[in-house]
Amino acid sequence: MNLSSWGAVSVSLLLGLMTILFIFRIVLTWYPQAELTRFPFSLVVVPTEPFLAPLRKVVSPIGGVDITPIIWVGLCTLLREILVGQQGLITMALTN
Repeated sequence: MNLSSWGAVSVSLLLGLMTILFIFRIVLTWYPQAELTRFPFSLVVVPTEPFLAPLRKVVSPIGGVDITPIIWVGLCTLLREILVGQQGLITMALTN
């Protein structure tokens, strides 16, 4: 496995991890009483909040529900497919 393959795997894992973290963040919105600064919840909040905060300024809640984590799940999934999917840009570059 060469360096470019490691890079593709790293991008895939990073985007997959961010997708999972944003999904956990969606679940956390169902529990407004959860203290997001406490230990188990902070593992999800700290890496995702820098992405969610700027988007909240642009996208307001719909019916009182914060939809910004849903938007980021879609973006991460789309990026992962475009970059390292079966016909992704990085995947196609590595096969040539």
